[in-house]
Order: sequence, then structure tokens, then C-alpha cells
Amino acid sequence: MSTSLVTVFGGTGFVGRHTVRALAKAGKRIRVAVRHPHQGFFLPPMGTVGQIALIKCDVREADQVAAAAAGADAIINLTGILYPRGGQDFEAVHVDAADAIAKAAKAVGARTLVHVSAIGADKDSESGYAASKGEGEARVRDAFPGAAIVRPSLVFGPEDEFFNRFAAPGARAAGTAADRRRPYPIPAGVRRRHGGRHRVPGAGSRAGRQGL
Repeated sequence: MSTSLVTVFGGTGFVGRHTVRALAKAGKRIRVAVRHPHQGFFLPPMGTVGQIALIKCDVREADQVAAAAAGADAIINLTGILYPRGGQDFEAVHVDAADAIAKAAKAVGARTLVHVSAIGADKDSESGYAASKGEGEARVRDAFPGAAIVRPSLVFGPEDEFFNRFAAPGARAAGTAADRRRPYPIPAGVRRRHGGRHRVPGAGSRAGRQGL
């Protein structure tokens, strides 16, 4: 296992978990900075004992960001949201957090900073999402000029939050339709109505053959 340490901010997300897995396979020591460490308990088994560590960090708190970055040779910022929710908004996550992470990377002497932005990032955009991503990039360049800024398009896969978000309603609807067609078992001795009459399905009836 390498002695170099990589701190990953946003390591429990869809891209993050695959990034952590790849780093572990490459033999890196990994520190995953996450707001709720218990949500990342699935990550340590991706590496050897002690290779992957979780640290509590709210990227909106500069002191916590600095603590998570301490001693790291490389830092990867994967934090991002698709829409504001709770106390997280575009300004806080895409701009302020990006700025804090870049400054922390510079302060601890990290050799590498990878900042994952998004395609279409433009601080002059009318889209709040794209504008915040663009402003975040500008802050990163100012604080850490040598940062590698990545602008991926839509990232998808079995665990993504995009296609699964749209697929979920369809899956629920399909399940509901299937439930309507599914023959439900009826306890022994309970009569069911057929054509206005009550009878217990016999062994020779269709219902009986289905085990009803």
C-alpha cells in the first residue's frame, strides 16, 4: 500500500464510491470526508484493513475542511448537488465549499487537486446550477492555479441519481399494475364471490389449480 494519502470530498456519492474503489485498487491510502460518516460504512471494505478511513466533515465549515485536508498529497473534490435542499444550496456547495477545499489544499501543500465541475459551467449563465459551478471553478483557479478541473457531462450507471430518479415512478406503476393481475391466496374456509354466488373454489376449478 502506498504511503501517499488522498482525501476525497463527496466520496459517498455515485461517482465518489467508484473513485474510492479505483484509488483503493491502485494502493492509495484514502480519507473520505463526509458529513454523515455512518452513510459511508460501505466504503472501508473496498480496501485492505486501515486503507480507507472516514472523517466527519461538513464542507460548509472551513475548519472541518482544513482538518480533512491535513497531510494529504492529493485532494479530490466531488461535492455537488442537483438542486437545493435543506441547508445546502448552490452557493454553499458549489462556490463556498469549492473555495474552502482549494484553499485548504494549497495550505497543506497538496501536490494535486482535482475539482470535478460540470459541463456547461459558466458563471454568467442564467442557470443557477451552471452559474454556481462556473463561479466555483473561478475560485478554485484563484486559490490553486494548478488544479485539474474536470467537466463531465451526465454520468450514469446502475446507482446513479438521474435515470433512477425517472425510472422509480415507472417501476412503481408497473408494480401496481402487476399487483392487480396477481392471484392472491385466500385462507382455507373463506368464501369468495363468483357471479353473485358464494362458493369455495374446488380442486378442479381454475382458482383451485392456482392454489386459491
